[in-house]
Amino acid sequence: MLSFVRRQSARSILGAAVFFLVAQSAWASNVVVGNCKNLVQFTTIQAAVNASPAGSTAFICPGTYAEQVVITKNFTLVGVSSLGTSGAAAAGFNNPVITSPANGVVGNATDLFDGSAIAAQIAVLTPSGAGSPILVNISNLAVNGSNNQISACSPNLVGIYYQNASGTMNHLVTSFQELSAGLFGCQSGLAIFAESGYGSGGTSVVTIENSSVHDYDKNGITVDGTGTTATITGNYVVGIGATGATAQNGIQVSDGANGSVKNNTVTDDVYTGGTYSASGILLYDSGGTNAQNLIVSGNTVSNTQGAVVAFSDPTYAAYGLADYNSVSGNKITASPAAGSFLIDGIDLCSNNNKATSNTIFNSSGSGVHIDSQCTEGAGTSGNGTMVNTNTISEACAGVLTGTGGVGNTESGNITYNVVQVMQAGDSCPLGLPGRPKGRLKPHAWRP
Repeated sequence: MLSFVRRQSARSILGAAVFFLVAQSAWASNVVVGNCKNLVQFTTIQAAVNASPAGSTAFICPGTYAEQVVITKNFTLVGVSSLGTSGAAAAGFNNPVITSPANGVVGNATDLFDGSAIAAQIAVLTPSGAGSPILVNISNLAVNGSNNQISACSPNLVGIYYQNASGTMNHLVTSFQELSAGLFGCQSGLAIFAESGYGSGGTSVVTIENSSVHDYDKNGITVDGTGTTATITGNYVVGIGATGATAQNGIQVSDGANGSVKNNTVTDDVYTGGTYSASGILLYDSGGTNAQNLIVSGNTVSNTQGAVVAFSDPTYAAYGLADYNSVSGNKITASPAAGSFLIDGIDLCSNNNKATSNTIFNSSGSGVHIDSQCTEGAGTSGNGTMVNTNTISEACAGVLTGTGGVGNTESGNITYNVVQVMQAGDSCPLGLPGRPKGRLKPHAWRP
């Protein structure tokens, strides 16, 4: 009898252990990539993601990880700092760096807009048919696109891509999402890209903050599609400067996306090709509503054509209009001309916008342009816009007021060293060099 009881106890203990392991595998857990923490260890980020339950956190040790990572469940990636070790004791990197695999990057996602291939270094993808977007947070990582080995305009190289997915990207570095020099004119090379909608039924709510974005081909930060709401704040976004290869955009909100762009530094997006203009902050067929404007505030934009541009393009009007934007408290320094075309510091080529309390220095065109050259429905843009209390120094005109707009107000603007304080029409005062008839269209990614 005693031996029977002992055998039963052994079975019970074994069963309890098995149950514990099974139950534990279903729970979120903490794991580590590398050996910098006393946790279950993996050698690659993808292996950690694959083996961990939804809701887990993977800590990434300092070092270089030559891989593409695909995440399709709730997850958190956190880079572990090396605590700033320097001198002879330095080892590895201050934070982990994801680089291209030895054989280059390959397509791992499909664009919602047109089905084209995307090669993302980190792809965050909500599975088709999911009831809600997955939530993925990424922090303290660097993503470097060097040695991507893409040899054509497709697939589109992307550093971090969120598709119908939500989450926060914080304290990241994205760099060298660039193709080879001969392919630099391709509409490829997006550092950070969040996309949703386009008939998929998906949504994306993302926060992109405190990150360094530089050495990209086309766009620094792109949020796109009717289901996307983004908070873009505190980032440092740097283009490559004057180039005739492609018209870059620092931050682009497009095709019905919404949200806010606040307290970012954007610089060095200049296109010398002459047919289009580069942009610092581009709102392309994206805006807010009368009740809730899309907010662009507190940003510093320098040495960039079209520092802030709201542009309604009738070709893509089905996705949205660039109306109801509030552009306030931004500091703009230098909006270089695109060839013989002068470029406005703030260009509002849509309706029902506000430009208030901005400071604009050294614009090759006007300080603020209520632009009537875009088409909205059966009419033109440049209506219902308020331009108040801006300070404008050195421009062809303080405010260009468009032609025939209704419901506009301009008051309290302070100007220094301008040819005209206010000028009717859509071009600089007669007698100034440049500014041919017509306008330069900002070159958004995709259109």
